[in-house]
Amino acid sequence: MTGILLELDLTRGVLETPPSSPLAAFRARHLPTMRELVRALRKGAEDDQVVGLVAHLGGPPLSLAQVQDLREAVADFRASGKGAVAWTESFGEVGGGTVPYYLATAFDEIWVQPSGDLGITGVSVQATFVRGALDKAGVIPQFGKRREYKTAVDTFTEKEMTGPAREMASRLAESAYEQIVEGIAVRRRLELSKVRELIDSAPLAAQAGVDAGLVDRLGYRSDVYDELEKRMGETTPLLAERYVRRGPRNLKDLRESLPWPQKPVVAVIRISGGINVGRNSGGGPLGGPSSGSDTIGAALRAVADDDKVKAVVLRIDSPGGSYVASDAIRHEVLRLRATGRPVIASMGSVAASGGYFVAMPADVIVAQPGTITGSIGVLSGKGVVRDALGRIGISQEAVSQGQNARMYSAQEEFSPEQWERLEETLDRIYEDFVAKAAQDRGLPVADLEALARGRVWTGADAQERKLVDELGGFEHALRVACNRAGLDRDHIAVTAAPQRNFLDRLRPPESTEDLAAQAKTVSLTDGLTSAVYTALGLPPTGVLTMPMTWRLT
Repeated sequence: MTGILLELDLTRGVLETPPSSPLAAFRARHLPTMRELVRALRKGAEDDQVVGLVAHLGGPPLSLAQVQDLREAVADFRASGKGAVAWTESFGEVGGGTVPYYLATAFDEIWVQPSGDLGITGVSVQATFVRGALDKAGVIPQFGKRREYKTAVDTFTEKEMTGPAREMASRLAESAYEQIVEGIAVRRRLELSKVRELIDSAPLAAQAGVDAGLVDRLGYRSDVYDELEKRMGETTPLLAERYVRRGPRNLKDLRESLPWPQKPVVAVIRISGGINVGRNSGGGPLGGPSSGSDTIGAALRAVADDDKVKAVVLRIDSPGGSYVASDAIRHEVLRLRATGRPVIASMGSVAASGGYFVAMPADVIVAQPGTITGSIGVLSGKGVVRDALGRIGISQEAVSQGQNARMYSAQEEFSPEQWERLEETLDRIYEDFVAKAAQDRGLPVADLEALARGRVWTGADAQERKLVDELGGFEHALRVACNRAGLDRDHIAVTAAPQRNFLDRLRPPESTEDLAAQAKTVSLTDGLTSAVYTALGLPPTGVLTMPMTWRLT
């Protein structure tokens, strides 16, 4: 029997969350999820039929936190004594290869095509400003924020980074850079100073990468596989996601797949995309998924009432959104904790603002060092487009009753009294956010407020400041949940909630809980609106939204 050579093809991208809408599922039908890849490596490490691992790097960039998830999984696979090889045509032809190379260093061996480059040029945090364009168009930006680091509104109100924004961006870049340099230095057995020197010398030709100790071998794909065949003998290459999706292949697999004896359950509840009031959305043609407080609340109540569920992992990958939706979810998390079962928050690439709000009541918060989190702050406002529309011959008139009926109209500026009310609202929400964060994290309000002010942190910096408890990925969070519940990680059932089969989706809802568990149908207009808002940096779902135009590359 030939051995299995597990393949990771990361050139297509990786999904954080399985698509919930039929259209999104069809579009992503051949893409693996992060959890599938991690599970495949964990399972492959224990499978005698799996003899090695080869990964093709490149394609859509992964976030720093996603790369750290994969690095941990590759390290666990290698600990079984099986070889792991990474290859690529080039680590970026014109830069942008730093994070992919950081992932490659988790493998035993790195191959690069002879004509390739090492574009390991460092880390950059980028922000976009449209104030100049708004001025030319005649749009009047009117936004308030709490506090100085809540920089999403700067996109519209400023033409460059403010002092606090630059300070925050500099630390984000510095923290990410420190993590990457240390990871490269440890795995390639180089001094930290040497790694920094090589990064400052990049981009490097492939041969220069070999000479510097950053690359092991030069070769094309066929060379990589020919070499692996010499080492391992004849093998059957198999994509990691296909490997983990296969049915039972032996007696051990069959025993693990049987529904009896019944195993204790750890439920996983995913909060992905913007947080809004209502039901989850699987995402439209142009918009991504969103998490509704009705759906997430129903899932939390369902697991609270299920005696088979012994622990819960909240997997959060969200920049936030609605304040009231986030608060409703937080309430249900606290209600679930009151049953005595541990609730562990596992942060993905980003869990900030409203995404942090729903994580903070958990028993333990786990994040990767490169997770983007914090952003404990609030923003609100509008862009007045009256003059801009007037320039192209469009005008509007309205008749209304009530002094503030048109308060949020894009046709009129805030009156002094309305602006005062907006400021009062911002103060009220910010104070509530800070007070609840302080309560959940067990910190004095004054100490928490100093860490808040809208500031975004990496997971590593957040952990140092007690906004995060432990560093690690989803598997680490799962182990923490098992330890807290007194369970054996190798003898549990991991289930997603809410869990609805095909027939459940077809049946009409019998109660509001049934209705809440259903994903909302998203129209083309919904997706287009969300995409436009995101492109402009507007918070599409609410006042607890982190800076949406910030990019770490």
